[in-house]
Amino acid sequence: MHAWLCENPIGVDALTWKSLPTPEPKSGEVRIRIEAASLNFPDLLIVQNKYQMKPPLPFVPGSEYAGVIEAVGEGVIHLQVGQAVACLSGTGGFGTHTLAPAKLCMPLPAGFGSVDAAAFIMTYATSHHALLDRGQLKAGETVLVLGAAGGVGTAAIQIAKASGAKVIAAASTQEKCNLCTAQGADATINYSQDNFRERIKELTEGKGPDVIYDPVGGEYAEPAFRSIAWRGRYLVVGFAAGPIPALPWNLALLKGASIVGVFWGDFSRRESAANAAMMQELAQWYGQGKIKPVIHKTMPMAELKQAYAEMGSRGVMGKLVMVN
Repeated sequence: MHAWLCENPIGVDALTWKSLPTPEPKSGEVRIRIEAASLNFPDLLIVQNKYQMKPPLPFVPGSEYAGVIEAVGEGVIHLQVGQAVACLSGTGGFGTHTLAPAKLCMPLPAGFGSVDAAAFIMTYATSHHALLDRGQLKAGETVLVLGAAGGVGTAAIQIAKASGAKVIAAASTQEKCNLCTAQGADATINYSQDNFRERIKELTEGKGPDVIYDPVGGEYAEPAFRSIAWRGRYLVVGFAAGPIPALPWNLALLKGASIVGVFWGDFSRRESAANAAMMQELAQWYGQGKIKPVIHKTMPMAELKQAYAEMGSRGVMGKLVMVN
């Protein structure tokens, strides 16, 4: 097998494409022949030693992938050789093969292609958990999605619309705003052209959004929170912009608003039964055509460094997927 190996987490340039022994699965594991692996923001942070999870060195990055099971370890009875699966295990995806915990594998129904499957779990699970569990979004409410043209942003648009909400999507270019409209957004805000707070006020008739979905952080967090509706819920999903914002606490008091943390990874571990039910619903929605990952492009696995550079340019709309 071959894989991109991180032996020194000082950045993307230190990754090397290496030939490695093909491993045999231990108890509770499966070996997957990887067909596709998506690039997520944590995949950049982890090779820079900036992510909260710091795997032992050396490791193969690539948190999310899909492929076909080649071998199963002792005790694995719900999966079998030849079965198509998707997995989000944190590492291991950027190669030709990997070992994965069987409990983290999502069996794929017929018609669920590997490229879509590799771009599915992280973004859709995060957005579903954020909007419907943590945000308690109801039909008829208004959602403001920041960074709406990215992977989690486009997933959030689709899930909010499938739940009967009105969606306002904020993005940095008109091209990205057009993509958001194509995904179902009812209205858009162009950071580079619109007065952010005035546009929110206009689109919500002065009420403000009931739920704000923020995977970005940075400079727009405070003005967004200042615009939130009474009893609004501000979902803290991530900090793709880099800086972690600091909000004056009196803003939450004045709006009777909630600042709600979203950590799907721990939710999936701590509340596994609820997570499994959620993933089943998402798979059903995919089969019904209600949701579908936005794929920016596919690239050969050997071009991973170029893909990282493209992701860093902020030009990606949806997900980049590496294929073998």
